[in-house]
Amino acid sequence: MPDTAEKPRTKTRKARPSKGRSKTTAFTAATADRHELYQLSVQNVESEIDFVDATYKSLRGRHAVRLREDFCGTGNTSCEWVRRRASNLAFGLDIDQPTMDWGIEHNLGSLKPDQRSRVHMLNRNVLTPGDAVNMDCVLAMNFSYWLFKTRDEMRSYFRAARESLADDGIFFLDHYGGSESMSEMVEKRPIEGKKGRNFTYEWDQASFNPITGEMTCRIHFRFPDKTRMKNAFEYHWRLWTLPEIRELLAEAGFSKVTVYWEGDELDEDGEPTGDGNGEFTPSEVGTADPAYISYITAEK
Repeated sequence: MPDTAEKPRTKTRKARPSKGRSKTTAFTAATADRHELYQLSVQNVESEIDFVDATYKSLRGRHAVRLREDFCGTGNTSCEWVRRRASNLAFGLDIDQPTMDWGIEHNLGSLKPDQRSRVHMLNRNVLTPGDAVNMDCVLAMNFSYWLFKTRDEMRSYFRAARESLADDGIFFLDHYGGSESMSEMVEKRPIEGKKGRNFTYEWDQASFNPITGEMTCRIHFRFPDKTRMKNAFEYHWRLWTLPEIRELLAEAGFSKVTVYWEGDELDEDGEPTGDGNGEFTPSEVGTADPAYISYITAEK
């Protein structure tokens, strides 16, 4: 399946425009590529890998080498990983071959030959990763794992991720929550691209069932010429709470589960502004923000 979407309206915006190739053609619904738009508006692989790299080193006293990106989509994160150090190896798992093919052409294609040789894009179900094991890090980001809608399914995935780790490996996830996560709403955010290639990102929480926790979310893109790319991406998820995820990770056999909560940005008077400062630290207490993104680590 394609890499999944990050909720845009949070205490912090992880999704800042990412570095990418730029063309001179203006963005319109007819000329734009949905995968490129996604990477520009949703992903910030630089900051994500910053967190993974620093956290692993802090916990294990060495740099991670082998990283697996589950639900990898275009492999954007895997490509960022191999750029960091010549020793790094990345493995991307996904079942959507056309999306992976796009990433192989556009993301792997922009790497240097040595870097490209260290990325392995595999058309595989994350529940049966095969020989993509003995990993220092396994990543499930952008809430991709929410496609598992029952406790048994989610526990099975977590067990598969744990079995894929080296003895000192760490499973990294992100999580989205807060009262607004249960709202049916559309949020729009302007994105400034290179050379004036601007567009508007629309996050559409189209439906939410409070009895089952099931939700449907969509991404649309709107362009300066008034055209719109409707339903560029659509997701059918279960909205999982942090306590549920922590419990299931423990049930799957992880020895330690830690939530990394984002700090508050302060104004000149030292008062919280309501925005995040981009710094995530281990915490057992969070604030009742209407929308937030946190990271989770699960140690084997």
